[in-house]
Amino acid sequence: MSTMNLAGQANETDLEAIKQVVAAVEHSQNNELPEEFVALFREDAIWTTGGGRRLFGRDAISAFTHQVLPGGMRDTTVTFEIEHVLYIRPDVAAVKVRQVYRNPDGTETVGTPMFVMAKEDGRWRLTACQNTTVVDDD
Repeated sequence: MSTMNLAGQANETDLEAIKQVVAAVEHSQNNELPEEFVALFREDAIWTTGGGRRLFGRDAISAFTHQVLPGGMRDTTVTFEIEHVLYIRPDVAAVKVRQVYRNPDGTETVGTPMFVMAKEDGRWRLTACQNTTVVDDD
């Protein structure tokens, strides 16, 4: 994983907290826990799904997640690996993630989400996120 920061403003505590958010996304998806997933977002967050659906606000993200997550991970697992963190400001980070779904038939689907996170009241939250499937991982 690589990181870039503004004049050394990022610290290990923030990086660890960002890693925990990404780990919580993985955990909530693998265990089909929509409430845990939705709690990671700011109230006014933006989420674009891997299928291109645009969701504005936590309520819309919650409605969509409650519709697709229960049962959506049946016999499938997903892993998330942070590839790069760019600190835009000390309290805003763009986090590039490698996402690998392992499907029941043994195939893998690779995604490359971008999570823009903001630190509010000492907690990092998902703010503006785009999920994208990788067509060719070369």
